[in-house]
Amino acid sequence: MSRSRDNASAVTTVPSGVGRNMVINGGMNVAQRSASVTGLGAANGYFTVDRWQIATGNSAGRFTMTQTADGPNGISANCIKLDCTTADTSIAAGEYLILSQAFEGQNLQRIGKGVAGAKEITVSFYVKANAAFTFCCEVLDGDNIRQITKLFDTTTSWARHELTFPADVDDGSSPLDDDNATSFNLSFWVHGGTDFTSGTLETSWANVTNANRAAGIDSFYSSTDNNFFITGVQMEVGPVATEFEQEDIGTTLAKCQRYYRSYGGNTGNERLCTAYAHTTTQARAVIENVVEMRTAPSIAVSDVSHWTTENVGTNTACSVIAGDQQSTKNTSINFTIASANLTAGHGLQIMANSETSARLEIIAEL
Repeated sequence: MSRSRDNASAVTTVPSGVGRNMVINGGMNVAQRSASVTGLGAANGYFTVDRWQIATGNSAGRFTMTQTADGPNGISANCIKLDCTTADTSIAAGEYLILSQAFEGQNLQRIGKGVAGAKEITVSFYVKANAAFTFCCEVLDGDNIRQITKLFDTTTSWARHELTFPADVDDGSSPLDDDNATSFNLSFWVHGGTDFTSGTLETSWANVTNANRAAGIDSFYSSTDNNFFITGVQMEVGPVATEFEQEDIGTTLAKCQRYYRSYGGNTGNERLCTAYAHTTTQARAVIENVVEMRTAPSIAVSDVSHWTTENVGTNTACSVIAGDQQSTKNTSINFTIASANLTAGHGLQIMANSETSARLEIIAEL
């Protein structure tokens, strides 16, 4: 079943429990990496709003992705905005542009997918664009390589769309894995070549046939005038779209930090942690993860030289920063300096030194 509501403030008010929304950061309120990134379209990744990933392939089109304070009144102050900056009207067969969120299988067991007693799910969201487009929302079961897709239309005003996806009993022997790996992707297709659009849209659950995944959609890359806005994304059990669940920012942030945490990136000094000098050129620190992460994380560091060891009033720039022994609960990091300015056994602080490009990321993304 598919429905849309033209008035962004006219939402269904059906009583339901807290935590019914399986989407994390559906109000687009948390953006630890950046509020805006330009020149996107050549690579996959997480760029701005937490938990929302760009998947792209083979296109010359480019866009800016922004966390924008233009959400529908009463739903969220924020939204994701995609703004086409380079058009691509010669669409190769393998092209695609998808905004998606991945879900751990252990967070989806309430659906009962793939076995007797499987339940319907309803996806609701608010969208608008610079003009009328037809795009699609796909639910992809990566554990069993099955998918289902529904089309939706945009206008220049915020509208809520409510898409109900039937239960997938399949053969009764293909449940979602009960673990911390990806089982579902909720995806919004805004561009695709014939490899993904030349078939017949799969509006019932079926084994994946790529040509059927996004049949009937328009192209976001058709003009540099194009933009696309989305927020208030909710996925819940049952055939009814309830009112978008308003969640306090602390809860949303903690959910996002299970997958990603960023330090630094500020114009002022930011002290990361205390450490000790293991040798005269190397300091070691253990950072307790803010929340237990999905898996033992990796670390990524930018602008290493603007991270410093602060030792008895002396700041010495780091030359190498590398992970040591990571776990879901804490992250061990080695900080190396070029000169032997440290005193082995002494305590010190690690600091990002007044540079927005100096960032340390702890990553456990799906």
